Amino acid sequence: MFRCSARCCEDAAASMQEVQRCIERCHAPLARAQAIVTAELEHFQDRLSRCSLQCSDQAKDALDSGGSEPRVRGQLDACLATCGEQHLRLVPAMAKKMRDGLANIQQ
Repeated sequence: MFRCSARCCEDAAASMQEVQRCIERCHAPLARAQAIVTAELEHFQDRLSRCSLQCSDQAKDALDSGGSEPRVRGQLDACLATCGEQHLRLVPAMAKKMRDGLANIQQ
């Protein structure tokens, strides 16, 4: 990418706009790679967040129904641990999806 950008600057006959477009073309694969990784991580984080919010809602409902705080805290901790375990199992598939997406980027 940096060599590509440097080559863009070597053309003394190129206008500023041409050099800028050339540099943008050099950086495009990196931008696509960043977008792939960012989208996957955001999706993963959103799913984990929804799971933890569901645990919090269940704990609040249990407290509102008269559940004891120590018992509800234990249930909340168990629910959050389950969320974590479930989402850890998703990491290999997420990593594969990112690798596949990155492999499709033309350099």
